[in-house]
Amino acid sequence: MPYLIYFLIALAASFVFTPLVMRAAFKLKIIDVPGTHPKKIHEQPTALLGGVAVFLSFLSALLLYLYFGKPDLNVVPMKFFLGIIFGGLILVLGGAIDDKYNLPPKVLWLFPALASLVVIWSGIGVGIKFISNPFGTAISLDYIFLGLPLSAIFVWVWMMGMIFTTKLLDGLDGLCAGIALIGGLTMFALSLGEKINQPITASISIIFAGALLGYLFFAFNPASIFLGESGSTFLGFILGVLAIISGAKIATALLVMGIPILDVAWVIVKRLWYHRSPFSGDRQHLHFKLLDIGLTQRQAVLVLYAISAVFGGVAVFLQSMGKLVALVILTCLMVGLALTTVVLYKRQHPHIPDLFDKAK
Repeated sequence: MPYLIYFLIALAASFVFTPLVMRAAFKLKIIDVPGTHPKKIHEQPTALLGGVAVFLSFLSALLLYLYFGKPDLNVVPMKFFLGIIFGGLILVLGGAIDDKYNLPPKVLWLFPALASLVVIWSGIGVGIKFISNPFGTAISLDYIFLGLPLSAIFVWVWMMGMIFTTKLLDGLDGLCAGIALIGGLTMFALSLGEKINQPITASISIIFAGALLGYLFFAFNPASIFLGESGSTFLGFILGVLAIISGAKIATALLVMGIPILDVAWVIVKRLWYHRSPFSGDRQHLHFKLLDIGLTQRQAVLVLYAISAVFGGVAVFLQSMGKLVALVILTCLMVGLALTTVVLYKRQHPHIPDLFDKAK
């Protein structure tokens, strides 16, 4: 019952904050205008700053949980909560500034880097001594590298990877928020399991899910608000943190976010191959290719929702070796899905010599 209460609080807060933020975005002229870039496929000017609404909803419910829920701070110290709040605030403020002024890519990486450092400052994950190894002895992180604990370096790299995954995933109405919602629900289920049994991380996860579900009522196709830079980075930040404090369940997060991660990795490699910025925008992502072969936005989004939900659900019940097998299957599925889109696109557009010869 307490989980349901905080879920509903976050949901209600999102219903309140999202319309308010939409009005503020139009008043401040923080909107996304269609036709200014090939990846902008919406037809009407749309409010940005959706991430601000999600953050305010999440923060409101989290503060009420801290006050009334009285979580055991010996299990998850208050410094952890402060790291989540201030790290998220850095991303939301930095993203909102970018949504307004369109900052250059070389500046935008600073906000995720700083937010990830805040996570390390808070101590989240820095005490990790090892990572499970399905093939045998666990991989130790109890080393010092360049004067820093190896676990701290690992946490920073992990957080940056998750933040940029959701940032680059945000291309279709409701796609990023929906997959993050599935991730939050997966972490919630995992935290309730007998092996993990972490009521605090379960509460954080369900609050996150409630804030996202409320936002999705406004953001699913046809969207009336977009996450913007503030939201696309904030969602990856929270998922990254949840994966660490939920018993360091990195493999679970990889399964939920597997398709986006593999897609982002492929696109970044391709951009670097053609001497382009890895952060430049184009239509090379899988979700755009699904549109190119004839799927509607809703169909493409629901296909990717389904894949994330299946692998997220499977991850809740699998042990380390099982998760490794699932990751291999997911990788094969990603390759198969990518090849299928290439073949279908070539059949529909035979005049184009090679879909992946050159980025659009």
